[in-house]
Amino acid sequence: MNFMIEERMVVNMVRDAGDTPEADIHQGITAPRDPVGVKETNNEATFDYCSPEYHKMISQSLLNKGHNARLKRAIQKAGQGEPVVMAYIGGSITHGAGAIPIHLRSYAYRSYERFKAMFAPSDSRSIQLVKAGVGGTPSELGMIRYDRDVLGDGQIHPDIVVIEFAVNDADDETRGNCYESLILKALAADNKPAVILLFSVFENDWNLQDRLAPVGWHYNLPMVSMKDALVEQFHKTKREGNVITKEQYFHDIYHPTNLGHQIMADALGHLFDAVNHAELDQDDHDLRRPPVIGDDFVHVKLLDRKNGNQLAKINPGCFAQTDTDLQMAEMDDHDYATPLFPHNWMYTRGDRAEAQKFKLQMRCRCLLLIFKDSGSDEFGTALIKVDGVLTKQANPHEVNWTRCHAMLLIQDKHVREHTIEIEMAEGHEDKRFTILGFGYVS
Repeated sequence: MNFMIEERMVVNMVRDAGDTPEADIHQGITAPRDPVGVKETNNEATFDYCSPEYHKMISQSLLNKGHNARLKRAIQKAGQGEPVVMAYIGGSITHGAGAIPIHLRSYAYRSYERFKAMFAPSDSRSIQLVKAGVGGTPSELGMIRYDRDVLGDGQIHPDIVVIEFAVNDADDETRGNCYESLILKALAADNKPAVILLFSVFENDWNLQDRLAPVGWHYNLPMVSMKDALVEQFHKTKREGNVITKEQYFHDIYHPTNLGHQIMADALGHLFDAVNHAELDQDDHDLRRPPVIGDDFVHVKLLDRKNGNQLAKINPGCFAQTDTDLQMAEMDDHDYATPLFPHNWMYTRGDRAEAQKFKLQMRCRCLLLIFKDSGSDEFGTALIKVDGVLTKQANPHEVNWTRCHAMLLIQDKHVREHTIEIEMAEGHEDKRFTILGFGYVS
């Protein structure tokens, strides 16, 4: 089924209010506290999705069809009415920022609807959506969330996984190791899901495709690039071949409009169509190859207040409260937001100085701290010691809005016993600080 002649699936859906902030940082540019505030236009209703120029633009998004056996298997399952799980993980664009309403107009929801329309029987309800986009977060946090937010702690087995971190990973301290680790984590599942890399783009034509696409080429993964589809034509006049302007595509300098999300869904639909019509590849992805960047975090897991005492020795000290004012996200197809990392430790000042610090002792080779960024003056800076050495300073006001922040503390090749101590910086003893959890590799 060609996307050009396929009926528009959700063009006339009722508009609703919905936005989310983002804090993607790149080339010295930082997102404002709430960049999603541009009034929605009516470009979508009058846009020509069936023109040859639009078809050409969408076809240019297909960076690589990749090895197709896993995706063709998911397509075949859908056609037979069997259950198929489509999972999406990424930043605020995957969350649906800029789409109104956010839970029904995001590219994730629309491409899931497109897949159903293309391959599943008309009366089928066997296609499940798992949407795990969280604003302002890189793959450094996405890989820690994967088991919980995508796999449902082992209860969900996706057939298709779309990974979208090309505009968030400037914050990745490992410069791609976490990204490749997340990809390998998804690929290595026993049910062998199809993993698709999606490269979104900012209004200034920027993304991290040059860093991240080599990982996709290395494992011959399907890859879809909005940069390849859009950027060249953005700078042309209508006579020269412009199809869509930046004003039409972007809701703000970071996030797509409803029209932009539809174009992203069409680009994924083009990949589905191309793979469906291709000859079946016989071999699977070669996961025995040495990594391009690194695979140190493939086996990363989440430690929080819910399971912490089973995995480590923890003395919370004055980090004894639970923070309920958390970053929220509409997960899956929900119209309500879910609080992220509710099993946390929040600092409030105590009476005894020796009880102020949080102390964690465990055996691991890699460890990441997840803490809460905040715009509230009630929150202050914490100091982190690793094995008695002051290693990092965690400032919750780097972006000044409530989000989850991952920080690398330990990256080693060998498992060792480590002690982590977290205490408030001098002059911040009367402030608050929230430890949302840890990512660890043992």
